[in-house]
Amino acid sequence: MGNRLMNNQIDGASLGVFSEDERQLLQSRLRVRQLQKNELLLKEGTRCQSMYFIQSGCLYACTMGELEEKVTALHGPGEWCTNYSSFIAQNPSQTSIKAYAATQVLELTLVEIHALIALSPVYLQLGKLLEGALHRTRYLDTTMNPTEKYQQLLKDQPQLLQLFPLKMIASYLQMTPETLSRVRARF
Repeated sequence: MGNRLMNNQIDGASLGVFSEDERQLLQSRLRVRQLQKNELLLKEGTRCQSMYFIQSGCLYACTMGELEEKVTALHGPGEWCTNYSSFIAQNPSQTSIKAYAATQVLELTLVEIHALIALSPVYLQLGKLLEGALHRTRYLDTTMNPTEKYQQLLKDQPQLLQLFPLKMIASYLQMTPETLSRVRARF
């Protein structure tokens, strides 16, 4: 896959409304990064300096629990990934972001975003990319029961079931693998 910005999209994902010159300038600021399986993109405790568009492969965010990782986010191809709170406030990240498989991303740094906005306020639209990432984490709050969480996942991100093992999906949905198996059996 290329990093061509066509019709204000990267490989079909909307970026906003830009003229051809604005799109080319944005494209010139993107950097391609290749990640190996289990490679860290962001280490817990460091500041998140970039947003990443996943062209191929998949990423997940996690924290270290007492015995194992707790998955807080799952992202597949065609999605933007960042640690929202660390990126916005420039605080140390409470999570790590890792490649689950060999992954290619397009990186857009905070420095580049600020430089683009300084050139033209039209690039303020890029902030909408962050809103989508924040919304995905909201639907997994504790007010939903396991069936509702699974239904929401099927509605919003069904591709994750093909990309990640059920144990990781269960952790993401904040339920045990056994509960996820029972819920899946009903569908």
